[in-house]
Amino acid sequence: MRKRSGAEVFRITGARQSLADDVRGRQRRYVISMSVRTVSVILAAVLWNIERPVAIVALVLGALLPYIAVVIANAGRETPPSLPSTFVPPPARPMLDAAPVAGPAESRPAADRADGGAEPHEHS
Repeated sequence: MRKRSGAEVFRITGARQSLADDVRGRQRRYVISMSVRTVSVILAAVLWNIERPVAIVALVLGALLPYIAVVIANAGRETPPSLPSTFVPPPARPMLDAAPVAGPAESRPAADRADGGAEPHEHS
């Protein structure tokens, strides 16, 4: 039998992501954006004499992506969830009803009555 304490209980789905997972995710986003930047710069160099407008767009993208990648990578951890949405109140324990109070002789069970459960008779 487990002993229950009155401590607050929180849902695990409301827990923040671990620091290692957060850093890994930021590194992944940074590497992906830098890979897109590398591809766009190479594409700009290859297309410069063939399709100059596409090459210029690729070059601009290659110039802007490092700034965007750094801002995204340094954008801190996610905000912690608010406590009311993750708090789970402990289940209410059912209470026992109070024992009935013994009233007049008629309300008690027949076995408990002094007359053995016989109904009162009126004698005429």
